[in-house]
Amino acid sequence: MDPTTPQTACFEAGIKFGSLYHQFAGTPISPDSADSLATAMEEAIENQPYCESVTVSVKEEALAAAIDDAGADYTELTGRLLDVAMEIDYEGVTVETSMAMADGYPLMQVDAVRE
Repeated sequence: MDPTTPQTACFEAGIKFGSLYHQFAGTPISPDSADSLATAMEEAIENQPYCESVTVSVKEEALAAAIDDAGADYTELTGRLLDVAMEIDYEGVTVETSMAMADGYPLMQVDAVRE
């Protein structure tokens, strides 16, 4: 059985999230580089097919706390430092997604599917 168009659209969203997270996790980040790193993440993922928009923002308080814990002027990027939302449009189906922390894990989720 072939996947439905909404199923394929959700799959495409998952591909984008996997790429975003695993490409950038571990990148050194500081308050001075946070905005440019968020922009680079958005622009990189928006290059992928069917991606209509990506919004990445760094949680400033979480970043400051991670830097304090590290005892350095920077830390490494993890999911707990990010707010991410994406919109994927595949053959007339729009998928809205987001990433939020759940039990200490960055959960990437489908928020809405519209045909």
